[in-house]
Amino acid sequence: MDALILIGSMLLLLMLGFPVAFAVGLSAFIGAWWIDLPLEAVIIQVTNGINKFSLLTIPFFILAGAIMAEGGIARRLVNFAYIFVGFIRGGLSLVNIVASTFFGAISGSSIADTASIGSVMIPEMEEKGYPRDFSAAVTASGSVQAILTPPSHNSVIYSLATGGTVTISSMFIAGIFPGLLLGLCLIVLCIGFAHQRHYPKGERVPFRQALKIFVNAFWGLFTIFIILGGILSGVFTAAESAAIACLWAFFVTMFIYRDFKWSQLHILLFRTIKTVTIVMVLIAFAAGFGAVMTFMQLPQIITDFFTGISDNKYVILMCINVLLLLIGTLMDMAPIILILTPVLLPVVTSLGIDPVHFGMIMLINLGIGLITPPVGSVLFVASAVSKQKIEQVVRAMVPFYCLLVLVLMLITYIPAISLWLPKVTGVYG
Repeated sequence: MDALILIGSMLLLLMLGFPVAFAVGLSAFIGAWWIDLPLEAVIIQVTNGINKFSLLTIPFFILAGAIMAEGGIARRLVNFAYIFVGFIRGGLSLVNIVASTFFGAISGSSIADTASIGSVMIPEMEEKGYPRDFSAAVTASGSVQAILTPPSHNSVIYSLATGGTVTISSMFIAGIFPGLLLGLCLIVLCIGFAHQRHYPKGERVPFRQALKIFVNAFWGLFTIFIILGGILSGVFTAAESAAIACLWAFFVTMFIYRDFKWSQLHILLFRTIKTVTIVMVLIAFAAGFGAVMTFMQLPQIITDFFTGISDNKYVILMCINVLLLLIGTLMDMAPIILILTPVLLPVVTSLGIDPVHFGMIMLINLGIGLITPPVGSVLFVASAVSKQKIEQVVRAMVPFYCLLVLVLMLITYIPAISLWLPKVTGVYG
């Protein structure tokens, strides 16, 4: 009954149109009142939820990604990606994916990836004979890489949701191979479509021009080196690398590329502050919600439920995948991570599943949710950028959904994809 009051009140508030953060917070207070838990205890958990130094990682990375997104980096990354794959049949679809790989490793956001790369690539692909719905599907699918690869904002949120069990650095490094695997699989699929549908080839870029493109893109790409190089070398933490990446992004955008006007800077900062505020309020209220769940012993109840289904961890992982895929289509990613991680983590750890590995499983699951109706925010951005109806984009997405589920299965049942690099580099374990 306790769990029904807590979860039911949250769902009711969401159906009434409350913002997710406030629905989570109010349901936490309702649940606390129901079990006679002092409201002061919930408030303490709410304040403790955002009183963490590691949370500085989120605003710095969001600001760095926003600055680079507005500063012309998307076009430069597209040109850079064209050097490697533009001459292949269907090359523009491959350029889209490779550019998303680079941009995702700078922005850490699928929405920013879709909006920035899509606004450059979708019109260009249409001009060369690619259908707009296919171009939108490629863009949306490619942007899922940003959820996996560093500096993924959602990796930071997952690390916080584990209560410090998993470090941000280990999540960042663990996401590199899954992100690259997804990108490679998308490239193979697009090459198959290109030969089947006779999409055009591009031209090879002359060496001198390629060198010029590389130099032009290098300043933006160096942000990736700052993030990964700093963490792997141990020179600075994830939060420190975020701050330095932010300063570098500002320097490159305002003094080297100079595509962004100083007069627009205050608008960008205001938009970033608004985004960060929403995220922080959600994290704070989710901490209170998690505390109430713990007092209700909900994690233990869920653990007993799953272990009662089967003692085979592969079967339980499949059940969890189905659960996350369904919920991911109905709610945004961050609140799901904050609410379900404390519930599901005890289940998987009791079966001997590594928390970092489970983090990757959760991220790819919810990443698929972001491009799936009815609530997929990235899907709506792709639809808006491509000026196509949602139904048209979803139809074009069907083979990409199948591929993403295949990648999900590989990441779920081959732990080494996620764990090998963190252990080899000494970041984890």
